[in-house]
Amino acid sequence: MTFLQITSTLIVLAGMFGAINYLFLRLPAAIGILIVSLLASMSVLLIDQVLPGLNMASTARKVILGIDFSDALLEGMLGLLLFAGALHVKLADLRKQWSVVVLMATLGVGLSTVVVGFGFSWITGMPLMVALVFGALISPTDPVAVMGVLREASLRKSLETKIAGESLFNDGVGYVVFLVLVALAFPAISGHGDDHETTAMSAITLFVQEAFGGAILGIVLGWLTFRVMRLIDDYSLEVLITLGLAFGGYELAVWMHVSAPIMAVCAGLLIGDIGAKHGMSEETRRYVEAFWKLIDEILNAVLFLLIGFEVFAVTLDMQYLTAGAAAIVLALFARLMAVAIPIFVLRPFRDFGRGVIPIMTWGGLKGGISVALALSIPDGEWKTMILTATYMVVIFSIIVQGLSVAQVANRFGREPDLM
Repeated sequence: MTFLQITSTLIVLAGMFGAINYLFLRLPAAIGILIVSLLASMSVLLIDQVLPGLNMASTARKVILGIDFSDALLEGMLGLLLFAGALHVKLADLRKQWSVVVLMATLGVGLSTVVVGFGFSWITGMPLMVALVFGALISPTDPVAVMGVLREASLRKSLETKIAGESLFNDGVGYVVFLVLVALAFPAISGHGDDHETTAMSAITLFVQEAFGGAILGIVLGWLTFRVMRLIDDYSLEVLITLGLAFGGYELAVWMHVSAPIMAVCAGLLIGDIGAKHGMSEETRRYVEAFWKLIDEILNAVLFLLIGFEVFAVTLDMQYLTAGAAAIVLALFARLMAVAIPIFVLRPFRDFGRGVIPIMTWGGLKGGISVALALSIPDGEWKTMILTATYMVVIFSIIVQGLSVAQVANRFGREPDLM
């Protein structure tokens, strides 16, 4: 299938499944599309078991595997989704929560990676470095999934900013940690084995280059774009300029070998706050917000559709399913540690609202980024188990946690808003 045929098919299916969800399931749009696509995929697998002569599952598997989910997300949709998400987070709100966001996006990701890595290695017998790669890809919360659920959950403002801000930044940090650990776990494939010895110093250098380089590039490109938009009063052109920033900036970051996700977040934050206040007219602001909200919702629908179809890429073997069930428990415990420890560190210096730990733990959803990273791991004996475990964690996170986070918030978090 050509790129245009694949794109057309995905959009048609997303629209069909969205309509089914709207008319019958009445679930949040993205989660509903995921559930319908997952049910459709499981139905195909079941029909193939009952009527093996149809070969429906093998045909569907061939089509799904022909879509490079990892490239489609990491090199295509991710930049637009992160930019769109960052546009709606105000710097003033983020400044009030910066200490929590920074600690959870750095210390929290590191703690979660270690907890999941050591735990999964102990449970499965997987080599520790490979298990740490799994820990890195499953630790960040997915801003795409989180933002979609936040729109439905009606959380208090301070808590919403904490969860949204952390998900935007820990996604970029987690991606960089993943790249570093892949370089250490698969040195020959990553290019570090034959030419020179991979050392801790080279890993630190890579982390600094990716993380800080991405942030600096995002701020510079966002500022330059803001300065240009101040000179223009044409809403259609200014919308086009923001689209060029998201697309072009992301590809420039990839070419420069700095973190493209962090670049997209920093550029989006700057344009969504300073750019909106001082570089856009009221009319332009309305059009920019409406355009990026539409882009966000359309790409969300396609992404969750693809996640449902990716069941064809996993191996439904009892050994792998057992490892996946253990990974769900492990990921929840690691998330609890990633939330609770930074909060305990900060408690002597600031107040936290009631229920912040259970709400942020349960609201830390995993999503398509984890699946994409799992698919990008070099082939080896452990990749199939990692992919199956990742998929199970993501499906549980989006469906079970996503549909119940509002109830958890109502149960634990009803009180006046605190910083």
